[in-house]
Amino acid sequence: MSSLSTPVSRPPDDAGAPGPLLVLLDPSAREADGESVRIAKDVLCGGADVKVALPESPSELDRVLAHRGRRRAVVIGSDQALQRVLQALHRQRELDTDPVGLVPVGGPVATATARLLGVPPEPVAAARAVLAGAARRLDLLLDDGGGVVLAEVRFTGPRQGRTGGWRSLWAKLAAAEQASPTGPEELRIEADGRLLADVHQRVRHLRVAMVDGAMELALDLDGRPQRHRAGLLTVAGRGFGYEADGCPVGPVRHRTWTVRPDSWRLLLPAA
Repeated sequence: MSSLSTPVSRPPDDAGAPGPLLVLLDPSAREADGESVRIAKDVLCGGADVKVALPESPSELDRVLAHRGRRRAVVIGSDQALQRVLQALHRQRELDTDPVGLVPVGGPVATATARLLGVPPEPVAAARAVLAGAARRLDLLLDDGGGVVLAEVRFTGPRQGRTGGWRSLWAKLAAAEQASPTGPEELRIEADGRLLADVHQRVRHLRVAMVDGAMELALDLDGRPQRHRAGLLTVAGRGFGYEADGCPVGPVRHRTWTVRPDSWRLLLPAA
């Protein structure tokens, strides 16, 4: 991991100054749009005491977050970079310790969740929201494999497995964008203990999104569209794949998701 510290002194009478920041730079963001990364860093360093870190693996990410002290985590990168940071904070039981900032860098697919959550797409506006915005409480989905979901889960058919590492996130998004639709799945689906589908039925589509503190399930079962709301979802099968916020996962045989309402805070432009 390469890192640098860029402290900026604030006048002592500046009572409204933001606290110190730990800026986590996704290496893929520099490759995708180095100019936006530079602009975001300049704005952040001009408004706060900033330390920039470039973690190149999940273990390095865990280490820099564990030693951040009073610094507030800010991500420069894609939705998946933010997801990785939230997963690390969840593992460290610090998901709601401080608000998290995000400056989205990447293409429309890579930053779709950021737009959905209300983060400005331009680097200057997003960086200013980190410095002077308001923290908004948001929901998460947690799965029994240690993953977090910010927006949605979509079932996509069998996959070849996770591609590990921080640097690989951009490649996974590109693969997800190019993937063709798969055939019907044989799945057992339970929502809050209710059986919605069994393995002898054909699940043609399943999308799970968070709406008002609950999961909203859009299910196509044997060509019959259904909608359900739940707080707990369990899916089992012989080997199925899914996408969590656009990131391919699987194949797995069993997965359970639980809603965690208001479990983290994101810095957004003040109203």
